[in-house]
Amino acid sequence: MSQKDIIEIEGVVVENLPNATFKVKVDNSDKTIFCHLGGKMRMYRIRVLPGDKVKVEQSPYDETKGRIVYRLK
Repeated sequence: MSQKDIIEIEGVVVENLPNATFKVKVDNSDKTIFCHLGGKMRMYRIRVLPGDKVKVEQSPYDETKGRIVYRLK
């Protein structure tokens, strides 16, 4: 999978789960996906709380999971 295959979407964090995992509600639809923190966010300990708007990267193969790469302001 290359960088051009990745799908970027925005959503709102609904719930915190163990091991830096979150439930994120996608903006465009009523889907809820499971997301984990991306590498730089985990490395620099960026806090993500319920209600935060985030940018998520998804694989085209599994649309139920994603990776949080940016917390929007």
